This record gives sequence, C-alpha cells and structure tokens, in this order.
Amino acid sequence: MFSAKDLSQQQVDTLKNLAAAGATLSDLQRHLKQEEDISLTYMDMRFAVLDLGIDIVDEKKNEDVTAEIVEQNIQAEESTGTVNVALDNIALPGAMVSGKVTFSDGETAIWMIDSSGRPGLDPDTPGYRPSQEDVLEFQTQLKSLLSEHQGGL
Repeated sequence: MFSAKDLSQQQVDTLKNLAAAGATLSDLQRHLKQEEDISLTYMDMRFAVLDLGIDIVDEKKNEDVTAEIVEQNIQAEESTGTVNVALDNIALPGAMVSGKVTFSDGETAIWMIDSSGRPGLDPDTPGYRPSQEDVLEFQTQLKSLLSEHQGGL
C-alpha cells in the first residue's frame, strides 16, 4: 500500500506546484506515473493529496459550475415522495458528489456528478430507464439535496 511518506520532498513540492497551477487529481496521478514511475490508484492519489495538505485549486469552481448546471436542468415539480434520493458521505472516485436513488417502481441506481459537472446514472438493472415523472422527481430531490449539501460546506 502506498504512503505519502514514500515521496521525496522534491516530489511533494512538484505536486504542490502542479496543483497550484490548476492540475487535477488525475493530472497529479499521471505526473507521478510518467515522470516518477510511481503508479497510484485514483483513491491512493486522493489520500496522498489529503495527507500532504495539497489544495486542488479549481474544486470550488467545479462545485459552482455543477450547482449551476443542476439548476438549469431541473424543472420545478411538486414532490410525490415516491422517489428517494440519498447522498454518499464520501463521493465515488472521480465524482464531486454521488449517491443512490430508488425510483417509484423499486428500481435502484447510483448517481454521480463528476468534476466537470457532468451527471451520470448507473442503474442496478442493465438497460433500465426510469419514467419521465420519476426523472423529474429525481431532479427535484437532487437539487434540494445538493443545495443543503452546498450550504453545509
């Protein structure tokens, strides 16, 4: 298992400079692989960045963009209470936020919004497509959930 303590001070300084210049976690991971011949999983890279106290500069910007995109794509509908949306405490790798949704017919899926603000939905049943009403309810609840989450930051 990888430990951030395995990196030299020069490697740490390089990572900090790259992050300050706007590099993403993936960019840092790629740099370590290509320039230092250190292969890390995305999760190991996330932990290393946390352990080293490296700030990823554009994450706040991405959160603002995500909130704006979600706002633009959600239509106001009265909540029917048949769709349940939950937010993960720790986002999936590659996601700013993620969670689970149960639709009115009992089908479940994992949802996420990646660091570029793109939404994704991975249903447990391959090929499943929720009804239009469920999609609108999901969007409404997701908007509310993200608003609460953003307020707690």
